[in-house]
Amino acid sequence: MELDPKIRQQLLIYQRLELTEYYIYRQLAQMVTSPENRQILERIAQDELRHAQDWEKYTGKAVSPDRFAIWKYVLISRVFGLTFGIKLMERGEEAAQANYTDLQQAIPAVEAWIRDENEHEHALIGMLDEELLQYAGSVVLGLNDALVELTGALAGLTLAFQNTRLIALSGLITGIAAAMSMAASEYLSTRSEKTSKHPVRAAVYTGIAYIMTVALLIMPYLLIPNYYIDLAIALSTAVLIIAAFNYYISVAQDEPFRARFFEMAGLSLGVAGLSFVIGYLVRQFLGVDL
Repeated sequence: MELDPKIRQQLLIYQRLELTEYYIYRQLAQMVTSPENRQILERIAQDELRHAQDWEKYTGKAVSPDRFAIWKYVLISRVFGLTFGIKLMERGEEAAQANYTDLQQAIPAVEAWIRDENEHEHALIGMLDEELLQYAGSVVLGLNDALVELTGALAGLTLAFQNTRLIALSGLITGIAAAMSMAASEYLSTRSEKTSKHPVRAAVYTGIAYIMTVALLIMPYLLIPNYYIDLAIALSTAVLIIAAFNYYISVAQDEPFRARFFEMAGLSLGVAGLSFVIGYLVRQFLGVDL
């Protein structure tokens, strides 16, 4: 088939994209320890190779994979988890294939073919079993509670104490105690639900998420002597944590980002604002001066 140069160039982009993903999936398959996940990834890799070969029938030209993209997505999958890395990569593929208008005129069946192949890949990706996503609810619990409780506590303590060391000490004690309490509650809750989740692992994920959030929020008070600046940094850090985590969940679990982000950010900042006012009133009425 004689193709328009513009169409041929578009097909070459798709061809290189599919070949690149073949190498990515093949490397990921070698990386995972689960036999089930390895088999799924190998099947997707072969699908991607077949897609690239199909495109080559139209372009009549062999292409080389994008080595940087292979390195990038394998690294992301190692650091942030298999499902997140794969779904982030698939989002890029969908964006690249967003416009079929010119392509359909040259190859009428292309849209249905790509849609069927994508549905097949998404079904296979949905079969992946990853521990981190199984315990995403426990991580959400730890993050959400730490952000809401500690931003509120730090805001109140900032106005009540006006001393960075005292604020950091009080916040740290509060945070560690709350982390242990939340971990214990998650253990009991998971055990009573009798789900496939292991109670100890659920408790560990909750506790780690809580402690990490506590450390990030308190750190400014240990480094900067101005408590108003510290509070501003802590609140900004809370918003960044909320944004990063909700982006991760939106990609890995195909959930909407905006609604979840504004809900969590609104709760954390709302509680912080109310606690700030309470801290001021407590200081005034009790006549505390530290």
